[in-house]
Amino acid sequence: MSEQDLKETEITPPSGEKLQKVLARIGVGSRRDVEAWISQGRIKVNGVEATLGQRVDLHDAIAVDGKLIKREEAAEATRRVIMYNKPDGEICTRDDPEGRPTVFDRLPRPKEGRWINIGRLDINTTGLLLFTTDGELANRLMHPSYEMDREYAVRVRGEVDDEMIERLKAGVMLEDGPAKFTDIQKAPGGEGFNHWYHCVVMEGRNREVRRLWESQGMVVSRLKRVRFGPVFLNSDLPMGRWREMTQGEIDILAAEVGLQPVALPAMKLKAKDKMERLQRKSTRPLGRGERVRNLRPAHEGAATGERPARQPREEAPRKPTRGSTVAERPSEMRKRPGKPDGDKPAGRGRGKPRG
Repeated sequence: MSEQDLKETEITPPSGEKLQKVLARIGVGSRRDVEAWISQGRIKVNGVEATLGQRVDLHDAIAVDGKLIKREEAAEATRRVIMYNKPDGEICTRDDPEGRPTVFDRLPRPKEGRWINIGRLDINTTGLLLFTTDGELANRLMHPSYEMDREYAVRVRGEVDDEMIERLKAGVMLEDGPAKFTDIQKAPGGEGFNHWYHCVVMEGRNREVRRLWESQGMVVSRLKRVRFGPVFLNSDLPMGRWREMTQGEIDILAAEVGLQPVALPAMKLKAKDKMERLQRKSTRPLGRGERVRNLRPAHEGAATGERPARQPREEAPRKPTRGSTVAERPSEMRKRPGKPDGDKPAGRGRGKPRG
């Protein structure tokens, strides 16, 4: 082979896209899910077991668990996002062997693809969860390199002093490595040894907020996520309900992670009417026969049949947020640390709780 042929061979890019990226984009699962399925031998390309890093094009037949994946161009361009106010007692998996309710039970069924949860909340944590049909959007929003901050309202039990706050902001060592809050602000509410705080983390590690407070000897009695990146959980979305985000809100969210806008899929009139009915139903308060399941410990008088006195439920402190759930203009986004903004007007620091 001549030297010229060798040069042409070296600069020729590989054909097709990586298998996990293709399946993530059409909503089969997130990139992490697909990579795990490839390792487990659950995916085949043209009848042959797939390998990590394998590239495919439109002519390749892809099957997951023996089921052939349809890859119409229209399906590959679908990007829908819904926000859900998760109650406690629900888990963030599609199926549970123990039969517990999942966050997918209340969601509408998408016509194309399926809902991919953007991050998770543990069973006793409430608040904002995002779902999308675009696996690439989900992957970027969860990836640490894009620095999507998460804000939580947390009620802790115990004495909190300034030194403890500084330690949590400087960083402490957990069993899976160092962790910290990028900001902590005291919130109104609470009494006695119970105090409310708004805390911001830049990662989505398992039970990170709880473990950070527990490392200081504190007990977390309530935990609610109130913001994910530019998306806020407003008071107009009752617990246990969902809302589909508008085209403008989705475009702002996608721009945060460097994705170009994709138009929402066109709906037939009948399908649109059905979606609007579901939307109206999901935004009204829960009816009498559809109470949210709460996991509560048994009271001390359970063995004797005595009922405890009814106590007023203490709600998480809410920040006054009105209007759109997502920041309307890119200039209102949080600044990323260490990245100059040029001539843009000064804004809030990245990772700060926003009112």
